Amino acid sequence: MKKSDIIIAAIIGFINGVVFYLMFTFGGLNIYYLWILPIIFPFLAAFAMIIVSLISKVFPPILQLAKFFLVGTLNTFVDLGILNILMWIFGIYSGIFYSVFKGFSFLAATTNSYFWNKHWTFQKKEDVFETKEFIKFLIVTTIGFLINVSVASFVVNIVGVKFGISPKLWASIGAIIAAFLAFIWNFSASKFIVFKK
Repeated sequence: MKKSDIIIAAIIGFINGVVFYLMFTFGGLNIYYLWILPIIFPFLAAFAMIIVSLISKVFPPILQLAKFFLVGTLNTFVDLGILNILMWIFGIYSGIFYSVFKGFSFLAATTNSYFWNKHWTFQKKEDVFETKEFIKFLIVTTIGFLINVSVASFVVNIVGVKFGISPKLWASIGAIIAAFLAFIWNFSASKFIVFKK
């Protein structure tokens, strides 16, 4: 494993810690010690990458999966960050506009995902635009988009707020559930369809 992989993991951990802190603060969980997350997450991400690199000597595919997962966490927090900013700006936490906000935040996260996964996770080095690869990416992304937005909208608009959680936090929980299910689809499709070597 390269030192740059550890540095990239730490940077992603820091960004995740900042967005995680802001998201839960915005959602009404004003827990004092959450401020430490942007400090802890970079170390955890770097440490996890070191452990995974050791395991990858026995099971090589795990390094790629770990990178995809780390990029996926960043994408999730980009998604959640943009979603929460839009909800905060407009004061809307459900209904059709929630679905529009979720769609926009997912597309931003997907664009982020394409570049990180192409160049870091799957290490496609060519800088030449490949039409076939881009078309595959668009198809995979469209299916991931449908999974992500449909599941989030179902949880927020059909299932509705449960367990006494605030509507703001429930909207983020819906997005997290959607992101997890989309992750399964996205890794499989990215590895075997879009960035297949």
